Amino acid sequence: MSEPAAPALRLALAEAVGTFLLVFFGCGAVHCAVLLGELQGLWQVGVVWGIAIMLAIYTIGDVSGAHINPAITLGMAAWNLFPKRLVPTYIAGQMAGAFLAAASLYVLFQPYLDAKERDKSVGRGEPGSVVTAMCYGEYFPNPGPMAGGTGPFDSDEFAEFQTLVSQPVAFFAELLGTAILGFVVVAVTDPGNRTQPDKLSPTFIGLTVTALICVIAPLTQACFNPARDFGPRLFAYFAGWGDVAIPGPNGYGILTVYLLAPIAGATLGIGVYQLLFRTATTDSQD
Repeated sequence: MSEPAAPALRLALAEAVGTFLLVFFGCGAVHCAVLLGELQGLWQVGVVWGIAIMLAIYTIGDVSGAHINPAITLGMAAWNLFPKRLVPTYIAGQMAGAFLAAASLYVLFQPYLDAKERDKSVGRGEPGSVVTAMCYGEYFPNPGPMAGGTGPFDSDEFAEFQTLVSQPVAFFAELLGTAILGFVVVAVTDPGNRTQPDKLSPTFIGLTVTALICVIAPLTQACFNPARDFGPRLFAYFAGWGDVAIPGPNGYGILTVYLLAPIAGATLGIGVYQLLFRTATTDSQD
């Protein structure tokens, strides 16, 4: 079991800073794509998320291990790779960092949020304001197509659009994506793995998230991280989006899709590596 040496307060601060970097750059890219028409391709947005993860791990990883994701923290604790007593400390830091990053982005982009809502003829807190709320929390299916262009928001079109991705499909997408992420995280950081990329592990973890975004973002906006979703979503709730943020147009499906599915997925992916591959690589070196 990995036991971080730093005091609990320093660990929480490190996780807060790392998660702040992740959400500031990642959700910042979403703001640029949705509000300004920049970074339109999935790769363009996804690679910013990947770089953000690399920066977070390289900067604070030596202090806390840079989980920057409650799903990874809980998944590692479930398999005795991380002390359970530190789970609340890490999650508190992660949620605080995500919330503060969302608040910072709101200060920077507020005029553009207002302009997008005027273009779409929606008031903040109305169902149509999902086109700007998506800059913070996540939704299924991805409302990006509804946010594009300058025409008014069409509620009938949106209702039909929502039928494209059911809650079970969204749950599976987030579970599978986070399982792949958890599997890669423990594989590339396993000292017993002879193909471990050593100090390039953060790069491969970031690129994994980039690749996952390119496939899953059209369905669920590609969360894989409860702090990344809930911290900004909670900020949006208090910043005027109200019911559009929590519980959102999908009802409390956000709890299963963006909180439970990533936690279950990370636990599954980490477990698959632990049970099927970590022992094999260790045995091969004996």
